[in-house]
Amino acid sequence: MSEATERFFESLPARAPHVLRGPVNGTMQIDLARGNQTVHWVVRMQPGAIEVSRHRGPADAIWYTSEDLFDRLVTGRAQAISTVLRNESSFSGDVVLFLAFRRFFPEPPDTRDPREVAREQAGRLR
Repeated sequence: MSEATERFFESLPARAPHVLRGPVNGTMQIDLARGNQTVHWVVRMQPGAIEVSRHRGPADAIWYTSEDLFDRLVTGRAQAISTVLRNESSFSGDVVLFLAFRRFFPEPPDTRDPREVAREQAGRLR
């Protein structure tokens, strides 16, 4: 398990009040493939809070991906929805949990808000 992934999961409870503002409630299991082994993470989400554990159990959704791909996600070098659409990872269960969880991932490096770019361009045109 990479240090970036470990730090990502450790940071979730502190970040949850800012990220999980909507009506999300459920448990998602994240299975990370490493060779012929699978590392399991379980996140229980509710508005403003998240609990993280390594114990498997009942889950409302399961996301299966490689450990390498997850490392790219936690560093902003890949986008969660794109990986599912390209069949690089798979997801089953309550899609609302996946959509809420993906908001914890950082934006790609050097990404800027399009509104900010538009304001700068408008300022140059004046």
